[in-house]
Amino acid sequence: MLNRLLRASMTRLLAPIAHLFLRLGISPDVVTIVGTLGVCVGALAFFPRGNIWVGVLVITAFVFSDNVDGIMARESGRSSKWGAYLDSTLDRIGDSAIFGGLVLYYAGPGANFWMAGLALACLILGSVVSYAKARAEGLGYTADVGIAERADRLVAVLVAAFFADLLSSTLLLGVVLGLLAVASFVTVLQRMVTVRRQALASGEVNT
Repeated sequence: MLNRLLRASMTRLLAPIAHLFLRLGISPDVVTIVGTLGVCVGALAFFPRGNIWVGVLVITAFVFSDNVDGIMARESGRSSKWGAYLDSTLDRIGDSAIFGGLVLYYAGPGANFWMAGLALACLILGSVVSYAKARAEGLGYTADVGIAERADRLVAVLVAAFFADLLSSTLLLGVVLGLLAVASFVTVLQRMVTVRRQALASGEVNT
């Protein structure tokens, strides 16, 4: 939802950065890789030690590379299936690092079984959300539906983690992680139902 609503605004905001990188001769793939590394460092170097808000700031500084590389690819005429594949694959790594960092913290220094479980549920279900769409498209279907897309999940968890750490409110982050887990599960079901309807319509499933 957020991705669709904010795409135009984010493009206008990040276009100058994309243009600068192109003038410097930096390729979109390099931006994609560096952005993912930055997200992973922010999540796995700071979250497990309890420096949540610092980690969020580091992640935020790099997470927008996902938009910058896309702008660069389009404007330089270098959009390709490889670039899209690399971007999508590294997105999964970055997302897993964020929730994995929270799992490590709450399973370790944070010592909160329930929070670790919620973060792990978000990690697993978030991966299934992405897989459900990718697998559908690989089979010739579409599954571009759901109440918890990638941008929604990232914004929600990063904002909640930032303020939860500053306010020392485990409850705030716990509520958000719980809602994200439920929303991700619902999104998986929505995508499964959507694909089944297409399969039924094409006569590939016997009722």
